[in-house]
Amino acid sequence: MKKKIIKLTDSEKQVLNLLWEEKEPLTSTEIVNLCSDRTWKPSYIHIMINSLLKKEMIQVAGFKKTTKNYARTFEPTMSREDWNILQVKQDQQTTSQTLSTLFTSLLEEETDPETIKELSDMLEKRRKELNMD
Repeated sequence: MKKKIIKLTDSEKQVLNLLWEEKEPLTSTEIVNLCSDRTWKPSYIHIMINSLLKKEMIQVAGFKKTTKNYARTFEPTMSREDWNILQVKQDQQTTSQTLSTLFTSLLEEETDPETIKELSDMLEKRRKELNMD
């Protein structure tokens, strides 16, 4: 069974990034207000929200009272880290060589000994799971 590839527009990515940064569910009005540098109209934000709901990137988290009404609040369905991992996995050109290059590049930039130790431990654990010892 082939996995569904998720493509997001730049605006959809901005909405997701905002939700990740705020770390709490937001209404569409709050999203528009927090993106003051954008000129999104309320109708456009609803199109983006519906698209993100359809792509299962966000979900309805509940409701918030706004003036006289209640508005739906939205939250991401995955963490930013999980999204980044999904992007690497769904890249159709990802090969073992590409992954090796990616990890090499990341490790060359890493300077925290604790992080390097943690990565080493993860690799060792995976080797044992695959009986590579």
